[in-house]
Amino acid sequence: MKGVILHGGHGTRLRPLTHTGPKQLIPIANKPISQYVLEDLRNSGIHEIAIILGDIMPEKVKSYYGDGSKFGVNITYLYQERPAGIAHAVGLTEKFVGENPFVVYLGDNLLKGGITKFVQEFQNNKYDAMVLLCEVENPQQFGVAELDSKGRLIKLIEKPKKPPSNYALTGIYFFTPVIFKMIKKLKPSWRGELEITEAIQMLLEEGYNVAYRIVKGWWKDTGTIEDIIEANILVLDEIEPKIEGAVEDKTSIQGRVCIEKGATVKRGALIRGPAIIGENAVIENGVYIGPYTSIGKNVKVKSGEIENSIIMENCIIEVNTKIIDSIIGANSEVVANKKGPKGHRLIIGENSKIMF
Repeated sequence: MKGVILHGGHGTRLRPLTHTGPKQLIPIANKPISQYVLEDLRNSGIHEIAIILGDIMPEKVKSYYGDGSKFGVNITYLYQERPAGIAHAVGLTEKFVGENPFVVYLGDNLLKGGITKFVQEFQNNKYDAMVLLCEVENPQQFGVAELDSKGRLIKLIEKPKKPPSNYALTGIYFFTPVIFKMIKKLKPSWRGELEITEAIQMLLEEGYNVAYRIVKGWWKDTGTIEDIIEANILVLDEIEPKIEGAVEDKTSIQGRVCIEKGATVKRGALIRGPAIIGENAVIENGVYIGPYTSIGKNVKVKSGEIENSIIMENCIIEVNTKIIDSIIGANSEVVANKKGPKGHRLIIGENSKIMF
């Protein structure tokens, strides 16, 4: 079985974070979102993986993942020159897939528990396709499944104004090569895209065996700033405590905290978990790192309080106030010389300098 990771899209709802790179490389608990996807495929026994690149700095993706060997997989890169829809992206993989079954995984999705059991089920049954569904509160924002009175899948609708159910497509699809026949019949939707929901609908209408499974636990589509922060919370909630760096005073650590190699937590600092401190980061005396905070590698926090936030790599934070519910892009500097309000919420792109 082969794997396909969709790594395109403009990520307009995540600007300014996506002005300098694809949304799938935004880190959650110090790891790019799409790395969780790649590792999920690998852990499911899938080692031949195609990554579909978009037009937002694809070289950053290739630089990070390389040929895949350091992650234990083989990566093939394919280019989608413009955002023409999921079905269009899947269609580009026909030669890569060959006669094999395959799984398509959106690179900005996170799924608790992973897909291993679904991979095994798809391989052990004669399904032509299988989709994963998750019950959500806002189904109108997703592709939605309609089930009949016997629980059979009868229809898929893309972002309906009046959803027939609360079961959203998770962005994880299992296919056999028959899907390519359906894709070739598609015409662009009102959005100007080839919709994968329409291709799967054709499979249903032509009598192919399309299964579905409802995922348990959480699933996160990280399409907005709020989604990114919530995903960071969900992942950190399951973090295993680990101290690989230097902690000058053990009382500085409270709860489940991961201190990565080369990091230093100075005496007088306080880190309250769940939290992660990246490689070679320095947390100075008097700094408070609150729950659900990810501090990237090479970050220097000289003063201040940070809570429920993501600080990406190579940043400098020196404030006399609290930073909350924030995302600070890589290589940025935030300096506050005066005490401000009780807390600042900041969304800052890469290579920025903020002084207040």
